[in-house]
Amino acid sequence: MNYTLDELKSRVLDFLEKHRNEDFKPNELFRRLSLKDSNKIYPLLLEALTQLFDEKLITRQRRKRYSFVRSQVSHQTSGTLFMTKQGHGIVEVELPEKASVIIQQRYLSTALHGDKVSVEIFARPTSKTLKQHPAETLEGEIVEVLERSNFPVVGTFEKSKNFFFVVPDDRRIQRDIYIPKGGTLGARPNQKVVALIDNWTSEHLNPEGHIIEVLGNSGEVRAEMASVARQFKLPLSFQNDVSKEVEAIPDAIPKSEIKKRLDLRKLLCFTIDPVDAKDFDDAVSLELLPDGNFKLGVHIADVSHYVQEKTKLDNEAYKRGTSVYLADGVVPMLPEKLSNNLCSLRPNEDRLTYSAFMTVTPRGSVKDYQIAKSVIHSKRRFTYEEVQSIIETKKGDYAELVLQMERLSKILLKKRLREGSIDFESVETKFRFDEHGKPLEIVKKVRLDAHRLVEEFMLLANQTVAKHIGTSKKEENIKPFVFRIHDAPDPEKLENLSSFVEHLGYKFNKSGVTAKALQQLLHDVKGKEEETVINNVAIRAMAKAVYSEKNIGHFGLGFKHYSHFTSPIRRYPDLLVHRLLFEYEHKMSHARREHFIKNLPDMCEHSSMMERNAMEAERASVKVMQVEYMKRHLGDEFHGIISGVTNFGMFIELTDTLVEGLIRLRDLEDDYYIFDEKKYSLIGRRTKKRYRLGDKVSVKVVRVDPEKGEIDFLLVD
Repeated sequence: MNYTLDELKSRVLDFLEKHRNEDFKPNELFRRLSLKDSNKIYPLLLEALTQLFDEKLITRQRRKRYSFVRSQVSHQTSGTLFMTKQGHGIVEVELPEKASVIIQQRYLSTALHGDKVSVEIFARPTSKTLKQHPAETLEGEIVEVLERSNFPVVGTFEKSKNFFFVVPDDRRIQRDIYIPKGGTLGARPNQKVVALIDNWTSEHLNPEGHIIEVLGNSGEVRAEMASVARQFKLPLSFQNDVSKEVEAIPDAIPKSEIKKRLDLRKLLCFTIDPVDAKDFDDAVSLELLPDGNFKLGVHIADVSHYVQEKTKLDNEAYKRGTSVYLADGVVPMLPEKLSNNLCSLRPNEDRLTYSAFMTVTPRGSVKDYQIAKSVIHSKRRFTYEEVQSIIETKKGDYAELVLQMERLSKILLKKRLREGSIDFESVETKFRFDEHGKPLEIVKKVRLDAHRLVEEFMLLANQTVAKHIGTSKKEENIKPFVFRIHDAPDPEKLENLSSFVEHLGYKFNKSGVTAKALQQLLHDVKGKEEETVINNVAIRAMAKAVYSEKNIGHFGLGFKHYSHFTSPIRRYPDLLVHRLLFEYEHKMSHARREHFIKNLPDMCEHSSMMERNAMEAERASVKVMQVEYMKRHLGDEFHGIISGVTNFGMFIELTDTLVEGLIRLRDLEDDYYIFDEKKYSLIGRRTKKRYRLGDKVSVKVVRVDPEKGEIDFLLVD
């Protein structure tokens, strides 16, 4: 092969970097790089080595031996290692600004997910990293494990001829754990267990540990659900000191507290929630004003009254960050006495709230607003289905008021979409269980007008609260606050989205993309069978929404100001927002302002991290139940859509249940299929038959593996 000088330099540098602890003579490099045509290429190799040496990217030692050089400017720092599913690590460090250091697999040493590590930063990222990440990305090598995370590891207990070991469920832990005979806790092969790693001193050997809990037989639904809870470190109970604090909270609201607040107990307001909801954290009210405007009230449970700063209860709520909604139950952020009783806006009971009143014009603009602590007395507990029935039949409790609410919600939705907000239709499912906790049925959740009604009111309240705090360009006037932000999409992901929808017959102009362009695409696919797949691909193209003390706006919603105010029972950032609102109302002191300036960045980052963990746990629990459900459908045929195409097969999402399974490439026996990454397709070499992302197919269930969480399909003609 003929090389240019730059290509050869890149090959040499990559090779020396992979063998960074060795040095080589030019003739050794020629041989190790499998170079040919010594008369032509060898002189080019010598020139490449000379240039790399002059550029101080490699070093030359005695006897003309060359090796990779770490620049004098490289240095060590420390941080916590986060492992990705792709197999590389990320360490967040302060330099002095926050930065991410990528750790490729070969530079991980004996570090594990969650360990505190010492990192040496390279002067130049590897070519592999540059392909995956922006040019400015830092890269490094772990040189020491400073502190083990001691996170329990969930996996399957196995026995070989001479020893026991645990195969971790979490793909981020890429080594099996050796278990000596005295550390098995009586576990038997093929059982789900929880292990602790005791030591790992050499990357050439596997870590050693011991079993601390046996969860049950691998593949059984209870053991698998317990595994999900342990894998994502979900706290299934509250410690005694937290419970004691909660028990000491009085049930009755003191009259002195009511006197401090807006007394709205005579106001007609009510809650609208799912039929199986137990915590009601928002109520709504509406008045038609003489001038034709609406006075919308959004009343949110005042959790901040009960969860005081620096208490054990507050510390526990902060650690949890969010409630986690698993397929078969909830892991709450707050104990039941608060979440389902004192803070829950139950009907016909006095409850402490934070109210946002907004005067809205018939065009949907907020003309005026008021935000204040209050006390309410909800007059009714509606389900979404009950409100939907009123919308459709024009009959029922408070029908006239509900219909006015629906009218206002449509005005708000129309205005929001007109101004560039994206309205994703993400379809969800729920399970119906038998008496043993096994799934009998998977049902698609239908998005009703009643859902939209509540969504629009909550969006407006969140936006109004964020605008109320606002931003200032002058540093001394900036008010520390918790914003919900959403950055613009990554251009490369938009390129992929554009290519994908084009192959399905839709147009999407990726250049200078706006939220309006994305909204138009989603409008075009509405009601089509490929709607779910296109929605999912579009969502993956989006940046992830996070919590931040810095307001950059919310791209997806098209809002310049947005926060989370409406769910403090289940989200810690909302509780923080309530506290901040109250402090600003009472002239926040300089000391408190400095406290929040210092601590909010870490609090926002922690909240975002716990939100991601909860989402992953929820997805894992749904997968467990889907696999358990499909065990009963071996041999059955279903209609589906191709939801993913890879070099080893294609994923199929069943239309009715949203269960996803795999058709393996080796099972496509009618031809040899080649993966076309750019066209999201598998193409038959002989027949030219094409299977594309979004194509509709019929499949049969041929294999279900609960232990691996895998479902295999075959195509049905």
